[in-house]
Amino acid sequence: MVDFILWVLQNIVMAPYNLVMAVFNPGSWLNWSDPASVMRFIYYGASVELFFVVFTTFLVLTILGVAWKRSILWGCVRGLETMANGIGRFAAWAGLLMVLQQVMIVFLQRIFRVASIEIGPFGTAFAKDLSWWAEELKFYNAIVVALCVTYTFVQGGHVRVDLFYSKVKYGTKRIIDMFGCMFFMLPAITITYLYAWFFMWRHLMTPSVTATSELDRMLMQARIFRWNVETIGFSPNGFDAYFLFKILIVAFCVLTFVHAMAFFWRSLLEFIEGEESEGKYLDRDAFASEAEEIEHAIHSGST
Repeated sequence: MVDFILWVLQNIVMAPYNLVMAVFNPGSWLNWSDPASVMRFIYYGASVELFFVVFTTFLVLTILGVAWKRSILWGCVRGLETMANGIGRFAAWAGLLMVLQQVMIVFLQRIFRVASIEIGPFGTAFAKDLSWWAEELKFYNAIVVALCVTYTFVQGGHVRVDLFYSKVKYGTKRIIDMFGCMFFMLPAITITYLYAWFFMWRHLMTPSVTATSELDRMLMQARIFRWNVETIGFSPNGFDAYFLFKILIVAFCVLTFVHAMAFFWRSLLEFIEGEESEGKYLDRDAFASEAEEIEHAIHSGST
């Protein structure tokens, strides 16, 4: 146990140094014309060093916000929630696009018996079989699921399994929220990210890398590095860009991890400042009727 504590403290102390080295040496991990830089990017993208840089930043901001100025944390909360709302509101339009494209496919296939669709914006033709466009609908659905998750959380539209949460006092709710962030939300999404990161890269390049690969070994593998983007569909003429789904999984993990920190800070600030700060600076969508407002409040547990 003592060794683990010392290991954590050592990594926290080294985090500022690792951050400075990364910022002032971007060519060692962002120069993707060099295979070794790509390997460093892959390694450090899911490394202990990156985790403790993020964790130390989280600790420093939390301490500054609590001990010095709470406006620091409120600024972080507002910024991250604005980002979640902006991405979610934009990505939600993929749902409309999915519906319109499905209607178009049905009409073209069942009524006009069209076998393919060709789009030629700016004189560049893009022709694909109708089955390709039909399978692409799954990608729109994935966009909504992956990129609207934190937007849904901010809006209070997530599913809450409420066994006793609505019956406890205000302060107890905030403690439950903070505990859930630190011991359920953040650990779960961190583990998911570790799997998703290397899962994504295995479908973008060769040789294959894993979470247990060491940096020295990966730098040796850089000699045989080449891009190998996955372009195999489930059917011969079907959607062939399934690597995009792997990228969306990583984006989902990053957005959820970042918003877990924002939700922890909001819960902490609302706990410190009391009930009058509940929902402070919260940007939620307005509903068309009072009945919808009440239904949403009941669903989200805010009433």
